[in-house]
Amino acid sequence: MSVFCEYYRAADRAAATVQPDRSRVIDDPEYGVAGFDAVETKWVDPQVILGQLVAFIGDVDFFLGLVDTVPLYPSYPDPAPQTDEEWDALPEDSPYLGGAVIDELPVNARDILAGADDSSLPAVAERWARIEEFSPHSSDDGEYLLSLVKDFVGLARRAKEHDQLLYCWMFV
Repeated sequence: MSVFCEYYRAADRAAATVQPDRSRVIDDPEYGVAGFDAVETKWVDPQVILGQLVAFIGDVDFFLGLVDTVPLYPSYPDPAPQTDEEWDALPEDSPYLGGAVIDELPVNARDILAGADDSSLPAVAERWARIEEFSPHSSDDGEYLLSLVKDFVGLARRAKEHDQLLYCWMFV
């Protein structure tokens, strides 16, 4: 299964979750949707794969929870179903049963990415390319991963400069 992830910056949770079923990178004036300043990826989930990039840039040991996201959609502002009965009672078109998901990334992830030393990015990209999660995706294209690393760092710097947080829109 492919997971499409779009990382973007926004002023707050309300702005980050506007029209949650719409892509974050596509401008669609017909529907009044403006594209966000975003980085589009495939397979780069926030907790594990991006988390390892954050660990490499921050020169810290990776652990699950380093990039501990806050789920915003479909659970914001109302909580997700809590019991089996509540899950079973969801209508077929409930956003909890598939589609778009929006998570807020922690400030420390943004700040670590924003603080990256540009001269270290090629070595970071090479190290990141060797993680186990990339092996099934033939991600040995060093130029692409270096470009992606630079895109993440740039996005984080712009978010920090504007006192914004990073968000991840995923479609599964």
